[in-house]
Amino acid sequence: MSNLATRIKNVGPGALVAAAFIGPGTVTSCSVSGASAGYTLLWAMLLSVISVIIMQSMAARLGIVSGMGLGEALRTKFTSSGARILISILVIAAVFVGNIAYETGNLTGSIMGIQAAIPATNTGTVKIILALVLGVIAFILLFSGSYKRVESILTALVVIMGIIFLICAFAAKPEWKEVFKGLFGFKVPEGGDWMTVAALMGTTVVPYNIYLHAASASTKWGHAGDKDDALANSRFDSIISIGLGGIISMAIIVCAAATIHATGGEIKSGADMAKALTPLLGSWATVIFGIGLFAAGITSTLTAPLAAAFASSGILGWGEDMKKTRFKVFWIIVLAFGIIATCTLGASPTQIILFAQAANALLLPITGILLLIVANDFGIMKEYKNKAWFNILVIIVIAIFVFIAARNMRAFITGLQNLLAA
Repeated sequence: MSNLATRIKNVGPGALVAAAFIGPGTVTSCSVSGASAGYTLLWAMLLSVISVIIMQSMAARLGIVSGMGLGEALRTKFTSSGARILISILVIAAVFVGNIAYETGNLTGSIMGIQAAIPATNTGTVKIILALVLGVIAFILLFSGSYKRVESILTALVVIMGIIFLICAFAAKPEWKEVFKGLFGFKVPEGGDWMTVAALMGTTVVPYNIYLHAASASTKWGHAGDKDDALANSRFDSIISIGLGGIISMAIIVCAAATIHATGGEIKSGADMAKALTPLLGSWATVIFGIGLFAAGITSTLTAPLAAAFASSGILGWGEDMKKTRFKVFWIIVLAFGIIATCTLGASPTQIILFAQAANALLLPITGILLLIVANDFGIMKEYKNKAWFNILVIIVIAIFVFIAARNMRAFITGLQNLLAA
């Protein structure tokens, strides 16, 4: 067995997932939750973190044992042409709809970060220019394949912002009794704020991360001689990385609750969210927050289109060669639609981002069910297929996804109408 130092050294795919879900959607959803509901919805984030550890560890196990991503595993599981066509449509539709919504939120978050740091850019015309410039930058980096170094730098900035939020959560002197009540109270504010609950779930348990985690775990540990040791390393990686990401997300809620909610404020822009950092950073809060939000957005702007391409190419049996034209077509479509939606939607940035996270929450059950089916296939997983007790956990998680999606449907439709009307 690996010792603790070796396990820490082997942290990787789980950290990628954590970095991916701590994007502008997480920062916005958590800030809005804390500002509007105080500590009340902390339970939703705790539930989300537990759910994502369960789902992502299953995805990682699939990648390690089978050496395949989820898309490829689904092709192996469903061999008839009719079943493959149906599954391909489900996967591609879910990934594309979710990732286009997510990409819109990512670009919007990046722009909101720039506008928070540089207030003079806060105009409609500048927003369109920034969306086009960011889109071109993302296209060049994705097309050249040199995005990884830039992504590492930007991810580091996101982590730094997360640490700042963590410190600020204590500096803001929250009511710790209310924090614990929020963690285990399982209450929704009067009026039933299910849109925010769905956004918190959708920003953490991200469908495309399941595809990313299976593929990255396969790459890192798929050829390991000792599968048991590789799986142990993977579980450690998932629990530590995703757990820390969850703690940072909860810290954002606590910061907003202790500062913005406590003073009766509301969030409409990045500058409003930056108020949560004033106890620690003072007048520098807006600038630091703007840089961090921009980093979170542009990092996810690169990973979301790639994940859509990996999932779609895998399910169609086209392989995962980033240099092939048909692979590039998938991420170009997601990026292009994200740019168009960012430029044309007139709603507030926070409204757009919350809607994107809620859309992902609606798509979660589809991905969760498909992963569960593959993880129980003995031909693919052999003796590493799901145990009965683990299936019970996964079914509970998927049932929660379905319940929240159902309760959120009316708010989702209203949100869509508001976005189109704005």
